[in-house]
Amino acid sequence: MDNNNYEKYTTPGLQDYPYDPYDRESQKQHSRKGRKRFVALALICSLIGGLIGAGGMALGLGVFAGSEPGTASYGQKVQQEAESQESQESKKSTETMPVIKDDATTEKTASEVYEQNVDSTVAIKTSVMANYFGYQTTGEAAGSGFILTEDGYIATNYHVVENASSITVMTHDGESHEAELVGYDEGNDLAVLKIEASGLKPVTLGDSSDMRVGDDVVAIGNPLGELSFSLTSGSISAIGREVTIDNLPMNLIQTDCAINAGNSGGALFNMYGKVIGITNAKYSGSGSSGEASVDNIAFAIPIDSVKDILTGIIEKGYFAKPYIGVTISDLGEEYEGFGLPGGAVVQGVLEDSPAKEAGLKKNDIITKVNDEKISGSSELKNCISKHKAGDVLTLTVYRQGETLTIKVKVAEQKQDAARKQQESQSQQEQPQGNDGSGTIPGWGQDGNGFFSIP
Repeated sequence: MDNNNYEKYTTPGLQDYPYDPYDRESQKQHSRKGRKRFVALALICSLIGGLIGAGGMALGLGVFAGSEPGTASYGQKVQQEAESQESQESKKSTETMPVIKDDATTEKTASEVYEQNVDSTVAIKTSVMANYFGYQTTGEAAGSGFILTEDGYIATNYHVVENASSITVMTHDGESHEAELVGYDEGNDLAVLKIEASGLKPVTLGDSSDMRVGDDVVAIGNPLGELSFSLTSGSISAIGREVTIDNLPMNLIQTDCAINAGNSGGALFNMYGKVIGITNAKYSGSGSSGEASVDNIAFAIPIDSVKDILTGIIEKGYFAKPYIGVTISDLGEEYEGFGLPGGAVVQGVLEDSPAKEAGLKKNDIITKVNDEKISGSSELKNCISKHKAGDVLTLTVYRQGETLTIKVKVAEQKQDAARKQQESQSQQEQPQGNDGSGTIPGWGQDGNGFFSIP
């Protein structure tokens, strides 16, 4: 520190008492007065110290006026400015700090999944015209769905819109839209609708293959056709559950989410907010009045098994899949004692189909495809789906005690929604009635119980 500044910050008043350093009397006089000043200064410092010690720092600092460097008020001001600057920096840091929200890796609560996706789900109502013994009647049904694209493509179950004369879709904002069936895959109980809209919020499709038993899931749907946009929660109960609904074998996800009438076609979400399944059925017991009720055994189509179908329908307006032209079922347990091999039983052969041309017949049991053992209808269906039109399959077939080898050329079957709608309208014009068989529409018997289609 230089001399000029040094003098400024030493004992106050020193410059008021000039003296001759060689004059002893002047030295004595200055010394006495200096001691008095020193004592006074010490008393003041003692007073300040006492105030601070007693908790009176604010009062002690307030004794001094001004804002020159070296004063207490100056120190207070510097401290306040520092605190203010620190507060501003902290605020600025908070405002500019990016919010990290990685949907691929960040798990959410059920409420967060709902908030993220409720605008991407829809409620569906359909009308079906039918002629019962000469009387035209209109039936109504309800289901659920979810938005695939911003311009209005929507996924749902095929059974929700099957034979519908009109389809209405309601979005979460309360808007109603007339919908058109643009494509479907009956074998996977899948349909794609189109509404005239823009700026919609689509879902994000996940990977159902990543799911494990015990993982939490939530469903958003339209139960009972009245409680639109309801959420139910649960977990994955089983994966790859083989279920036959209306003689249609399927490999489904089992969940204990509450799924009821009207939930069909709705999305099953994982806790990252992504669709991993499409709800389509629930277990309802055997129908016996003496049997205990069955709760929360529901099923969903794994999204991985239908992603390509959805893409194909959106891009081309239809879905074409490989087929050989047979209807199949599993061999019932009651036939095991007759020495019959396991496999897929041919229930029927379609006219003008590859199977018909190859010589397959009703009641044939297909036991192998290209030397790969087939234990049931699901495995045969999955095996055929992996091939493309033009591929030749070598089938091992059991027929009345004989084992045959039959070659079948895979063809492509186009499921045209426009043609299906024309067929539905034609069927609605024909008289219909109860055939007395006791079959409950929308229900499929499977072994020990019934699978209802909600």
